[in-house]
Amino acid sequence: MSLLPSLLLVLALVALPGAQGACPVPADLKHDDGTRTCAKLYDKNDPYYDNCCKGAELSVEPGADLPFLPSNWANTASSLVVAPRCELTVWSRAGKAGKTRKFTSGSYPRLEEFRRGIFGHWANAISALYCRCY
Repeated sequence: MSLLPSLLLVLALVALPGAQGACPVPADLKHDDGTRTCAKLYDKNDPYYDNCCKGAELSVEPGADLPFLPSNWANTASSLVVAPRCELTVWSRAGKAGKTRKFTSGSYPRLEEFRRGIFGHWANAISALYCRCY
């Protein structure tokens, strides 16, 4: 059996865009002084993963408890990244009301892929959040 088909398969898999897209690696969520950031939210929404995690960004510090997001960020986030050993809890309504979801460490380039109830998704639906690191 020839190795050529196996090598071509491996090359094809490497060439495909990953689920991470342009999002930063979770371990890279740090300030210049070495202190870490709990999570970052991005407002760029695109069907191509390489165009996600761009645009305006909101850095969330460990222990941040925001029952009301800044007015320009309410229902705006479409991508997010959570640092290692951290957890981001989000709500669909201000005041920590409505649907809720927990995002653990990782990159989430398209929040449209995460269901919020039967008919909704989490893109442009985050109105409150709490981020903790352990």
